[in-house]
Order: sequence, then C-alpha cells, then structure tokens
Amino acid sequence: MSKKKPVVYPYIPNSEPSIKQQMLNEIGVANIEALYEDIPEALRLKRKMDFPEPFLSEPDLVRHVEELLAKNTTCKDHLNFQGAGCYQHFVPAVCDEINGRSEFLTAYAGEPYDDHGRFQALFEYSSMMGELLEMDVVNVPTYDGFQAAATSIRMACRLTDRKEALVCGAINPDKLSMITNYCLPDISIKKIAIDQATGNVNLGALEKAISKRTAVVYFENPSYLGLISINGTEITRIAHKHGAECVVGVDPISLGVMAPPALYGADIVCGDIQSLGMHMQFGGGQAGFIATRDEEKYLMEYPSRLFGIAPTSVPGEYGFGDVAYERTSFAIREQGKEWVGTASALWGITAGVYLALMGPQGFAEVGEVIMQKSHYAAKQLAAIKGVQSPAFDGPYFREFVVNFNGTGKSVAEINTALLAQGIFGGKDLSQEYPELGNCALYCVTELHRQEDINRMVAAVREIVQ
Repeated sequence: MSKKKPVVYPYIPNSEPSIKQQMLNEIGVANIEALYEDIPEALRLKRKMDFPEPFLSEPDLVRHVEELLAKNTTCKDHLNFQGAGCYQHFVPAVCDEINGRSEFLTAYAGEPYDDHGRFQALFEYSSMMGELLEMDVVNVPTYDGFQAAATSIRMACRLTDRKEALVCGAINPDKLSMITNYCLPDISIKKIAIDQATGNVNLGALEKAISKRTAVVYFENPSYLGLISINGTEITRIAHKHGAECVVGVDPISLGVMAPPALYGADIVCGDIQSLGMHMQFGGGQAGFIATRDEEKYLMEYPSRLFGIAPTSVPGEYGFGDVAYERTSFAIREQGKEWVGTASALWGITAGVYLALMGPQGFAEVGEVIMQKSHYAAKQLAAIKGVQSPAFDGPYFREFVVNFNGTGKSVAEINTALLAQGIFGGKDLSQEYPELGNCALYCVTELHRQEDINRMVAAVREIVQ
C-alpha cells in the first residue's frame, strides 16, 4: 500500500514537507512531535484534525470563505436588543477612516522616535478621557474592559498590601471569571450579592463583609443589569472607612448624563471603550482603560504604558513619550509588577476620534437619547399582560431587566420566536440569575428608532398572548 502524500496548503508555506523539514533542521529538532514533548500526554489531541482539502485556486478559496460568512446572522439583517458588554452604537465614518490609515493600523503603541503621530493621537485620547472621567492619568488601552478591571483590582491590592477584593452588585459572570482567574491564587475574590429589591449593591451585606483585610471594593455604575447606583458615595465611604481602595467600572458613553465616579470618591476608574466608535466585531472590538488621580503611588502601579508631553532638543518644542517607562515589564522584564503585551492601542486612537467628534454637547445628547429610548421601550413592554418591565425600581441606563414570569413562557422560547421574526431578543438571565426566574436583559441605544421598538414590542405581545 502506498503511503498517503502529505496535504499541502498553498497559503500555508510550512505545510510543504521540504520547507517544514528545513525549519526543523534549523532548530535542531527531528520531527514535529518533538515540539510537543513538554505537553502532558493526557492533554494531547490523539486524532487527526478535520481540515478540509486545500483549495488550489484563490477564487475557490474566496468563494468558500464567503459561503461560510453567509451563515452568520448579523445585526445588519436583524433588529438587535442585546448588549451585556458588547453594544451596537453608531460608528461615525471618520472613526473607520482614521483607524484604517496605514500609519495607525496596528495593535501596538509604537516607539517615540519613529511614531510621533501615533504617540500624539494616544496622548490626545488619554487627555480627553481624563477630562470625561475627571481623572488625571489614563493609560494606553489595555486588552479589554475585563482585563482592565482585573488589573485595577491588582493595583489596589498592591497599594494597600492586602489580599482580599469585594466585588459588589451585578457583574457580568464572564468578567467575574476573568477577575478571578487574574487574581487567584494570591488574592481572594468575594462576591457580594445584589439587593433583590433594587438590583443594586446591598449596603448591609457590604458592611458585614468588609474588614481590615479588604484591599478593594469594586462595583459598576451602571451595573451589568443597566441599573444606576444612587449609593456611590456611600459605597466609597464604606471602603475608605476600612482603609480599602474603591474601584468603579463605568461605560464612558454614560457620562454624558451621569456623574463620573471620581465625583463620588472612586480611587481607580476602569471600563471598556467599545461604545466609543467601535463596531461590535463579533465581540472583538474591545479595549480597556484605567484612570486614576495624578499621584505617584497610583502612577507607579500601572503595568501599561502611559504617554505624556516630552521636551525635545529644540527649545520651546515638545513631543510625546512614555511616562515612567522604567516601571513597566517592557523595561524591567520579569521584575515588573505585572506583565502586559500586545494591547489594543489602535482602539484608543479610534476612541479619541469619537471623543473629539462628539464633544461635551454630543455626549450629553447621545446619553439623553439613549435614556429616552430605553425608557420608552421599557414602558411599552410593561403594557403587555404578564410582563414586568423594568423588573427593578430605580434609574437605569441603556439596559433594563424584563421579567416574563407572568407570561408562562421561558425567555428561551420567547427569543426563539423573536429570532424567527428577525429580532434578537434580550439576553436570557435565567442561568446567570436563576433567582430572578424568567428574566431577560434588554438593550436600547441611539440607533433604535421608534418603529424598531414598536415592532419588537408587537412581536413580544403576539408571542406571549
């Protein structure tokens, strides 16, 4: 029996046997299997991977990929009422135009000697974010908002030399998983349950849980459930009374209508900038920010790069460069307090364009429109028999919980029926918050027109009655 010829993929050069062997010879390895000797046997894949046969022509490959992409069900073809961390906001054309320029189009932050434009763009972004947040120092974007939250908590633990973090109120379970993964085993994470009546931070539970071991109190405003906390000042007071730092997660697009966390005592503010001019990108258009006061104790705990104005050799001229570069793992490698690698710096430039384009008035207007439309949607849903909307009392921004317990139908059934009508219903919360029963998290942004909301409400009414 003849030995089967190896499969060669035209667009993967090292799939060609002679090229592969040349690479193995160069590094002094006998075969591919030797590269995986350090991986435990139990973790290795024992079967051949199910790759398709190679496409020998470029047109065939393009057609195949287009057919795969055509299977996607997108928000261009459907009405979308899902958010939960990835939001469908309007992206001005200039955002795509600027971030597509060849001098910017990379995930890296660049170097001061040959990337003057990128350094200035990221400095301007940090400056505008600082003004929006009413904080002094804002980092070059980190990987995403989840990672920014985890890093902020670690920063607070180093500042206090304590090893306990209290995570309060409603939080995305995926974010909590990231925080836990990033902080364990040396930092313990304690979740403080929500107040069942309001959906917000349970102040009584927080008072009982906090102690002199607590390094940081973390909460979000608006919360994962869209609820606006009116107790921000009280939460920060409780944290500071016990010598803990207070970290607040926020979506910057809410700050056109909400007070920034710095005004109610936050020490570190973090979040995601996806809503500032980034497409959803199947969940990939994420970038995180961390902001603090201009105090050395905070500045020296940042693991990420910070850009500032730097003098040049020409009197009266200035450029842009790294601030305290010596604190980063780039400079001191394994001695760094944390390690950061490829970030999401490009999205910082995009967000900077959005911030400059919108300005204070634009932010106020988009925030007001989101508030008006989301409250209109909640009110219309509340008119349906058996539906409680919103499920919690109190103010909310962009997202709100809808309770379908009185309809006799599950959220999964409702969403399946909505999808058949070209509508993405709210995120099913029954797995994440089983104590709430059949509840869904609905999201409404400035992109939703009144007829879009009316169409969704009519579809829900038809499904549940």
